[in-house]
Amino acid sequence: MKYAPRKVYIKENGSYTELSYKEFCNRREKNGDYAEKFFIPVQGCLIETEQTHYVEFYHDKERWRYLKKLDADNSLLSLEAFERDDDNSINFIADEAVNVAETVVHRMMLDKLRSALTMLSEDEQKLVNAIFFQELSEREWSSISGIPQKTINDRKRRILAKLKKILEK
Repeated sequence: MKYAPRKVYIKENGSYTELSYKEFCNRREKNGDYAEKFFIPVQGCLIETEQTHYVEFYHDKERWRYLKKLDADNSLLSLEAFERDDDNSINFIADEAVNVAETVVHRMMLDKLRSALTMLSEDEQKLVNAIFFQELSEREWSSISGIPQKTINDRKRRILAKLKKILEK
């Protein structure tokens, strides 16, 4: 084994018992039964398992190694290529489902809206923040602010009309 695992979990009396690697080695030397047990590494630990799980684990591991070698032999692009800074990796892959023009227009409108929001009074900004960003209902904001719900509704309509005029300029 290339490394010493942090812990070893063995089955005793139908449940797992946690051992240090040193304790495990001592038990393995004293007890010949440990030679017939199967262990798989999981997150830096060894866990005792049944033979079928052991075989499946190493079969999958070997298959993964084989596929990785095939990818390397055929120069297939892997996700690791995006993390390297060499000239062989692709800088980006365009998503044809995304309309770049729409995205740009949307971002420009958001920037314009942000600047328009700064033109509102402090009370108007609080109302917009509560209803549109905190997603509070008019009734909830009414109970928090002490302003009647009907007044909040009227103010909201006026603020939206004001923002619409600013954005149309």
